[in-house]
Amino acid sequence: MLKTKNLTFSYRSKIKELAVFKDLNVSCKKGFNVILGPNGAGKSTLLKSIFGLLNYDGTIWCGEGCVTEMSMDDKTKFMSYLPQIDISTSSLSVFEMVLLGLLPGLRQRVKKEDVRQVVNMLEALNIAHLTERNFSELSGGQKKMVFIAQTLVRDPKIILLDEPVNSLDLQRQLELCFFLKKIIEDKEISVIVVLHDINLAARFADHLIVLNDRGELYSTGSPEEVVTETMLKEVYGVVASIHHDAEGTPTVSALKSVNN
Repeated sequence: MLKTKNLTFSYRSKIKELAVFKDLNVSCKKGFNVILGPNGAGKSTLLKSIFGLLNYDGTIWCGEGCVTEMSMDDKTKFMSYLPQIDISTSSLSVFEMVLLGLLPGLRQRVKKEDVRQVVNMLEALNIAHLTERNFSELSGGQKKMVFIAQTLVRDPKIILLDEPVNSLDLQRQLELCFFLKKIIEDKEISVIVVLHDINLAARFADHLIVLNDRGELYSTGSPEEVVTETMLKEVYGVVASIHHDAEGTPTVSALKSVNN
């Protein structure tokens, strides 16, 4: 579905150059993809590169199309991206915030179809009761759900989400993941998500991509293939036990750091 070829990126300052990843080759599949790895592995940087927000070396492909050569306008026609957002104030209502997600497709006059899309998305994410609330009045978790609705409302073919469950309680985390699985199946879209919660990733992902602390591809595959005690020790520095439920989904119980 989407793949990188020899992707290289470094953050440069007056003092030094910090390489995030070099010649990184990863492939995402159709469905629910989750990128895992410790802090500093380059997970967020990878999403930013895919969306074209960074000046990287190498190429990114989606099917037969070269994403690297596309304009931002062309990318936003089939791809949506939700970064780690920390916007706390706005004079807009929740409805208006989600309506902004239809830009640049909105005309000067909002059509009934636009309104229907926003209402359907708010209902699907179980936040319709917030429709008329001022965005600034919401809790952190509620604001995150509004941004997620804003990202999904355009019906993109590929969705990039950077730690979307941060600040969400357990119920909202599960509801969001179940909703993503549903739209993947119903609308035949693909999702690429950065997560820190390995158990959540193992339960919902079709395909996992693990980066180590040097920004290198450590492993890729199904949760059953990827989530191993060896991976947890070598990538996360954690001694853990793994159990499998009746469906074969691995569940991680972290025991201690390798430094203990």
